Amino acid sequence: MPIETIERRIHLIRCQKVMLDSDLADLYQVPTKSLNLAVRRNADRFPEDFMFQLTKEEVSSLRFQFETSNKGRGGRRYLPYAFTEHGVAMLSSVLNSKRAVQVNILIIPPPTNPIRLAKGTVPDTVCPSLEAHETAYDERYVWD
Repeated sequence: MPIETIERRIHLIRCQKVMLDSDLADLYQVPTKSLNLAVRRNADRFPEDFMFQLTKEEVSSLRFQFETSNKGRGGRRYLPYAFTEHGVAMLSSVLNSKRAVQVNILIIPPPTNPIRLAKGTVPDTVCPSLEAHETAYDERYVWD
């Protein structure tokens, strides 16, 4: 899978680089409903800094940004979830599939994962505290 396929699915929401549940489900080749069910069954593994649910305004902004719309009948009944780097890493353990592990390795291969590589692409005027947030976040999860 080309790294560009993954990079196109990384969004900046709430000054955090995240991937949406539907994009991750597509990469993992599982229904979005199944991915979210696995997350709900393992809710204790996904604190707020691993994932969050988008607001209606954030969803509208994403649709406007990418010029997409819900065509026809159906569509999502619930607001999508956004997963941070750590949430993406946790997903492979709760999905417990070979595909999830393979995709996770593509998304987060240390030390050059696409989420971190995109660091320089966000102007300081958009999220001036992004680098400080990422540094504090990295320090929080250092294991001795």
